[in-house]
Amino acid sequence: MGVIDWLLEGDPAIRWQVLRDLTNAPAGRVAAERARVEHEGWGARLLAAEDPDGLWDGGACFPGSYAGDEPGQPWTATMHTLQTLQLLGLDPGSQSARRAIGLVAENGRWEHAGQRYFDGEVEPCINGRTIETGAYFGADIGPVTERILSERLADGGWNCETENGSVVSSIDTSINVLDGLLGFERATGGSDQVRTARRSGEEYLLERGLFRRKSTGAIVRPSYLEFAFPYYWHYDVLRALDYFRGSGADPDPRMTEAVAVVQSKRQPDGRWLLDGSYPGRVHFGLEGSPGTPSRWNTLRALRVLKWWDQSS
Repeated sequence: MGVIDWLLEGDPAIRWQVLRDLTNAPAGRVAAERARVEHEGWGARLLAAEDPDGLWDGGACFPGSYAGDEPGQPWTATMHTLQTLQLLGLDPGSQSARRAIGLVAENGRWEHAGQRYFDGEVEPCINGRTIETGAYFGADIGPVTERILSERLADGGWNCETENGSVVSSIDTSINVLDGLLGFERATGGSDQVRTARRSGEEYLLERGLFRRKSTGAIVRPSYLEFAFPYYWHYDVLRALDYFRGSGADPDPRMTEAVAVVQSKRQPDGRWLLDGSYPGRVHFGLEGSPGTPSRWNTLRALRVLKWWDQSS
């Protein structure tokens, strides 16, 4: 079986993106497959887990039952579930999406200080993800976007530890903000201020080759070269490259080493493996166990390499 055929045997969330990004399928076929996300497979299962008040597992960032004594971070609360539904490609105009977002806007409150969900809270990594999903699903995220813009640091990026005195950016935080600002631009057309901030954050990553320290050239974290999915707030070079691809940017020579990492992980059968997963409570698994072939990583890697090869 060819890799594309194998991908097309997956969940509707995989199939519609394969049709859109890796084949010449007509738009109508792509749209029809995408519509199935609401009613079948992973998308339907996540929607079925929604609480009557529109939240998931009783909380915004953490489940209502969370006591801090579980292994890893639980991923079943509203923020992580909405991000996953976005990654699956749930149509924001669908009945289920409109209902959920309306209820989250009405009932969602952040654990930090009870802020309304789409107003965000204080950490840029959380607010970046809130902007991304809010923009995608049509919520009003103007005020939290203004806050993010005001929190950009002198080196071009963002850091969740700014409130604790940090003055240098974090790669992990910055990718979450970049995803948010790109989502805001797609939804609203953006502004010169947003585009300037996004270019600044992109340059912050590119100056580091997407995974190296600017000062020494050392790898910032070995995990940046390991591909897990869902990635939640975590950073890796495949996520970063997929961001640049999705932004419409041209490949930059400073991405070359990161692209080589992706290429090196292709298996002899043309697939990519799931390198790992982030510990914590989940609604259900989207992939097999680490070390097994991953449709998500294969899809993302193939579309990144297609973009890279076509533009080089």
